[in-house]
Amino acid sequence: MAKLSDMTDRLEGQEMFQILSRAKELEKEGKTIFHFELGDPDFNTPKNIINSCYDALNKGFTHYAPSSGLLELKVAAADSTERGRRGFRPDLNQLLVTPGANVQIDFAVSCTANPGDEIIVPDPGFASYFSIIKARRVEAIRVPVYEKNKFRLNPKDVEKAITDKTKMIIINSPSNPLGAVMTPEEIKEIYDIAEKKDLWLLSDEMYTRLIYDNVQFSSPSIYDKCKERTIIVNGFSKSHAMTGWRIGIMTAPKEFIEKAGLLMETSLSCTSPFIQKAAIEALSGSNLYCDEMIKQYKGRRDLIVDGLNSLPAISCIKPQGAFYVFPNIKETGMNSREFAKLMLEEGGVSLSPGTAFGKYGEGYVRLSYANSVQNIENGIERMREVLNKYLDKN
Repeated sequence: MAKLSDMTDRLEGQEMFQILSRAKELEKEGKTIFHFELGDPDFNTPKNIINSCYDALNKGFTHYAPSSGLLELKVAAADSTERGRRGFRPDLNQLLVTPGANVQIDFAVSCTANPGDEIIVPDPGFASYFSIIKARRVEAIRVPVYEKNKFRLNPKDVEKAITDKTKMIIINSPSNPLGAVMTPEEIKEIYDIAEKKDLWLLSDEMYTRLIYDNVQFSSPSIYDKCKERTIIVNGFSKSHAMTGWRIGIMTAPKEFIEKAGLLMETSLSCTSPFIQKAAIEALSGSNLYCDEMIKQYKGRRDLIVDGLNSLPAISCIKPQGAFYVFPNIKETGMNSREFAKLMLEEGGVSLSPGTAFGKYGEGYVRLSYANSVQNIENGIERMREVLNKYLDKN
């Protein structure tokens, strides 16, 4: 076979999908598996959104659309931003519609950093940050996020990590995999650092709607209205149970969007127009179903945190956002991958090792509670059985 490019040697993907593949193999062997490895809501997409897509298909929205997105979707997104917690109205040339949000991270890295440049990333952090940065021959500068700070990124640690090669800071609040929500003061401090050092600031806000306990959401975009340095990554996958639809909207300075739009044209052409019609309904239609999802996530969070804290040698702080928990498993004597493998192979509980999200995730694992109450209860009991047997032997 002809030789592949050097870039292919740097591709890593997302380990959670590899864990899912192994779990599916075990299911084919007849084993019952409880899935906590992926952040995929178990709710169906709201009916009004599905019906909007169905209607668009019947009306012939099955051809090319403008690469940057349908005008009416951009208007709906601008309306949503203005009436929401960010409180400003982006210009339409600050918006780019994309198939999902992962590609937005790739566009952000590709349009702001050259090979050899540095991007500051929280660790543990979303696996795609590291994969994309590495593939683009950019250096990920990992800033550890500590449990003692409730897994919130410390702005002082960020500032210490900045060098002459730094081009961007990435923040993610609420966080995947940690569920942490940064305070408005921390967000402001991060923005001030980016402004002082003249850096890009990528704010991954995929879980904006998934915040509990009346905790305040804050975005750095309120300080520059995405006109100077802030790039918002966002989409519908988590908030509207639309992971398979692949639809997102990026907000950024118009000069950035112009170049990212050219990348969009070159690599993806456009986002399916019938899916964009569904996204318009998601932004402008009723959100009662989504509000009910959030209420249920909060109850599931409380259930899984209490359950994990009842297990021997496990401790888990209560996250304030997203739908993940990141329990500490250090007292078991196992590392993260050993623990994850034991739970899958012996207990039928599929979860992710903390190291799938960075080297500072060692000693932790991630579980998604975008799952039924019954599955959470059964999963906890399976973990209890496996842990009791393992600890008795060791």
